[in-house]
Order: sequence, then structure tokens, then C-alpha cells
Amino acid sequence: MGIYSMPFVGVLLLFCLVSSSEAEYLKYKDPKVPPNVRISDLLKRMSLEEKIGQMTQIERSVATPDVMKKYFIGSVLSGGGSVPATKASAETWQQMVNQLQKAALSTRHGIPMIYGIDAVHGHNNVYNATIFPHNVGLGVTRKVYGYARIERKIGEATALEVRATGIPYVFAPCIAVCRDPRWGRCYESYSEDPKIVKTMTEIIPGLQGDIPGNSIKGVPFVAGKNKVAACVKHYLGDGGTNKGINENNTLISYNGLLSIHMPAYYDSIIKGVSTVMVSYSSWNGMKMHANRKLITGYLKNKLHFKGLVISDWQGIDRITSPPHANYSYSVQASVSAGIDMIMVPYNYTEFIDELTHQVKNNIISMSRIDDAVARILRVKFVMGLFENPYADPSLVNQLGSKEHREIAREAVRKSLVLLKNGKSYKKPLLPLPKKSAKILVAGSHANNLGYQCGGWTITWQGLGGNDLTSSTTILDAVKQTVDPTTEVVFNENPDRNFVKSFKFDYALVVVGEHTYAETFGDSLNLTIADPGPSTITNVCGAIRCIVVLVTGRPVVIKPYLSKIDALVAAWLPGTEGQGVADVLYGDYEFTGKLARTWFKTVDQLPMNIGDKHYDPLYSFGFGLTTNITKY
Repeated sequence: MGIYSMPFVGVLLLFCLVSSSEAEYLKYKDPKVPPNVRISDLLKRMSLEEKIGQMTQIERSVATPDVMKKYFIGSVLSGGGSVPATKASAETWQQMVNQLQKAALSTRHGIPMIYGIDAVHGHNNVYNATIFPHNVGLGVTRKVYGYARIERKIGEATALEVRATGIPYVFAPCIAVCRDPRWGRCYESYSEDPKIVKTMTEIIPGLQGDIPGNSIKGVPFVAGKNKVAACVKHYLGDGGTNKGINENNTLISYNGLLSIHMPAYYDSIIKGVSTVMVSYSSWNGMKMHANRKLITGYLKNKLHFKGLVISDWQGIDRITSPPHANYSYSVQASVSAGIDMIMVPYNYTEFIDELTHQVKNNIISMSRIDDAVARILRVKFVMGLFENPYADPSLVNQLGSKEHREIAREAVRKSLVLLKNGKSYKKPLLPLPKKSAKILVAGSHANNLGYQCGGWTITWQGLGGNDLTSSTTILDAVKQTVDPTTEVVFNENPDRNFVKSFKFDYALVVVGEHTYAETFGDSLNLTIADPGPSTITNVCGAIRCIVVLVTGRPVVIKPYLSKIDALVAAWLPGTEGQGVADVLYGDYEFTGKLARTWFKTVDQLPMNIGDKHYDPLYSFGFGLTTNITKY
């Protein structure tokens, strides 16, 4: 080295030291910097490959640390029933999420991934979680519009149980306005009335926390590591499809769409909801996943929603018929419409390659990609994911806690609707006496936890039987509630001779629907599952009986009504069957009022409150009380 090179080396060394010093401070990693500044700083550092990775959400079963790193994956989800292990503990869930998160953080910018799951009535995929009543029952719990205290408590409990497994993001609540109970997702809807659905968005501050008073409308908000990002779904009109067929066409005017299906979205955005999921359905023939007018034009521009818009499961594939018939078009149409994160969930390389090709060939603009990634980063920044990316081991005991089960039990009590009570209102059968000589409990749903919880429980479609999680069946609850001297006889499907051969004081008959989810639940007949009708006929034709319906919607009951002494709609109450017995035996009153019209025959459908030819069996808002002075 010559003497003349020494000054140059010194300058170079000084330059390196200054550059190194400057590199140590990254605005996007500083929580004191405003989110918009952090977003801008990080965006300008990212390559196209990294940006498209952020827009990609893949399923847990194909997510590995190597995949997370190689493709810069921004999000992972568990589909219905997708778990790290059978009966996995909270610790096992945390370990899995942390492993994927560690891989995401090891990429050059250290952008955390966000893990999402369908927690639609509690943390329903997870063994030993508290399973709350499905929304069809929760819509009943209001006394007047604006009464949604229990819904907020459910949100708070669900957030803690989801965080107990290391997950920060839930695909809930469903704010569909189900206008036809033949729809297989009707139990995911709070009501046929948009005012009730709007009221029940109170679950959002339960899940996410209360939005600050000075918050700008449309900006997402999550109050810290004990809360989760929420997702309102399915945008827009999913509950109004023709004949209630899932993923079908919603035939309605623009004004009708806004007045019936939009109000709960207004409220959710005001409450700072983080994400919106797009519906599989169409509006007047146009697939919602390709509807730029409603996604970008209305949701983003008019309502000023600043969170992220996510597709449904393989939702972009279904823009074409048959699905995936023209994938390049599906990618172009969905991303151009304004969808920011794509739930792939398996063929992620195909999506990444196609979107990359379209951006490089100016089919999709770089500004559209930047808008999508900015929204994804905004959600991650506001929820503190950069500062607290890993699971909190101190929360594992929140899963299925006694406190949460008490909230669920309260929700069950409030969700029951008394439809009939005695042959005459002067001789009510309910509440039942706790002390009797001998009682009969019958019906396929009396001792079946799976039926009691319904679909979206442990598996996507739900399961029959009692081996799916820990809980109290209705039969268990009755046995725990009655006096120890009362003999409880259980016979799932007794014949008339059996019923007559014992001197039962009365019978409880618990029947309903089998489990289902989505399209598998679409039904044109809405009948009680066999052998439910014969059980009602055999038992109620012989002795005094109370029929408890465990269903996801109103079902055909009129043909049996004359035989039934008392009738209770229990909907899908979840794990805490004790809440049913609490009310049947008079520890609490019936307070529930129908949030759905109960039809006489399926030929009347669709039929909703306010229709010209409204002739229900039980009208919207109907519900008896066990305090006869209130009749």
C-alpha cells in the first residue's frame, strides 16, 4: 500500500462508519414513528418479490420455515379443522406459530407474518376452547336495539383464547343479513334485520379494543397483544342470495343492497375494524371478488376504509366457472378490483408467478401493489406485530377458562326463545320443578355435544358425538340441575310403549339438525333430522313434553305443534349446555326474542319482517317469558 492511498482509505473508513451508523436507525422499526411514515419507509425498501409475498396468504399445512423465507410470505391461516396436532394444546399451537414467525422475521426486512383463523363462535378450531352460541342465537339476546353487552364480552373472551394459542387475527364476525333460512350459512348471521346485525358489531371492540376518541374514521385499530385483528365478512350481500343458495346471486337494487346489507359495515368501519373479507357471491350477476365499484369505489374511497381487504378461501379462483378456468384473469380481476391479500391457500407459487408477471408487464400497476402492501403493513403496525411478533406463554391458561365458560353459559341463557308454554297460557309448563319422581330425556340431540355446537367446531363441517372437546351436554346439565332424588331416564329414541310403561312426570325431547357448514347446509326442506319427528310423535303423543330444538335456523315444526306442550328454540348453544337447564328449571327467565321470522311452510320463503304477505308461524320479535305476569 502506497503512502498516497492512506487518505483515501481513511475517507472510505469514515464513510463506512457513517453509513453503518445511519443503517442502525430504521424508521419502520421505531414504534414512536407514525404508522404512515413507517409504511412509507418500509415500502421504499421492498422489492416486488417481497411485496407480492406480503399479499399472499397460505394454509398452515403447506407453510414451512423455508417457504416463509423463500417467498416472503406475509400471512398464514388455519382452514376449518386444520390443526398442528389432534387435540393440540395451547402450547403446541404457540410453538407452531412461533416457528413460522421466526422464519418470517429472519428475512432481510424482518416483516412479521400475520396468522389468521376462523374463530366464529369462540376459538372453534381448538380443542378445549370455549364454544359460544352461533350468531343465530346471539341475535336473540338483545332486549332492545343497542343491547349487545354479552356480544362484547364474547369478543373479549374470544380474543384472549385466540391469543392463548399465539394467533393475532380472526376471520370474524360474520355480519351477513340472512334473508332466507334455506342458506347453509344462516346460523352465522345474527338476524334478518340489518338493525340487529349492526348492533351486534359490538363484538368488534370486544375483539380489538375500544378505538381512541381522536381516531380517524376508517383507520384500523387493535389495542395491544391481548387483542386480535377482526375481519367483517362477507362483503357484500352474501345473506341475500337467490333461494338461499350459498355463493349464489343476490338479486337486489343498489339502494336495496345498501339499505339491507351495508349498515353493519358502516358501523364496523367506525369501530376500527382491521380487515374486510370479500364474498363468494355475486350481485346482480357480477362476482364480488371482481367488483371494483363496490370494493375500491365504495368501501375504500367512499367509506374511507384504510385496513386490508382479503379474499375468501380460493375466492379468486371462483370468479370463473368452473373455478380456476382462467387463473390469469382471476388474478387480474381480483387485484384490480381492490383485494389486497389473497387467501390462496395452497397453490401459492402459481399466484406469485402470475401476479409478478402481470406487474412486470404493466397489466397491474405498481401503485395498486403499493396500495395493497401499505394496507397490510398498516394492520401489522397498528396491532403492534412488529414489537410483539411472538406468542405470549403467560396466556395459555386463558383457553377454555372458567370465566369464559360462564360468559358462554350466560349467552346460552339469553339466546333461548320460548315459543310455546302449555296448552293454555293459564297453565304454563315452564319453568319445570327440580324435584320430580321420574323424568324422561329423549332425542338425538340431548346427549350429543357435536350437534349442540354445530358446524365450524373442531372441524369445518362439525362432528356428531361427544369426543370432540370438553363441555356439558343438555342431558348432563339436566342431571346436574334436578334434585338428587329425581330419577332421570335417558332414551334417545323411545317408542310409544316405552314411554307409556313408566310413570314419567314429563319428558324433555331434544332434537334438531345435524352439523353442516356453508354449501353442505343449503336446504330446500328445512326438516328436523331423523329420527327427530318420530321421537316427538312417540313421546309427545303419550305424556306432557317439552321440545327443545337445536338448530341453526327455523325449521318445520308446525305439523307437530299440537302434540307439543312447550317449545324452546335453543339454536346451536355450544359447549355450555348448562345454560339451557338454567332457564328450563327457572333459575333464570326466558328473555329471548326471535331475530328471525319462523315460517309455517317452506313454500313461504323467503319471508321477512315488513314483507307484504307476512304470515309467519312465529313473527319476528316473538318470545314468551316464564314470568306469566308478562304475558
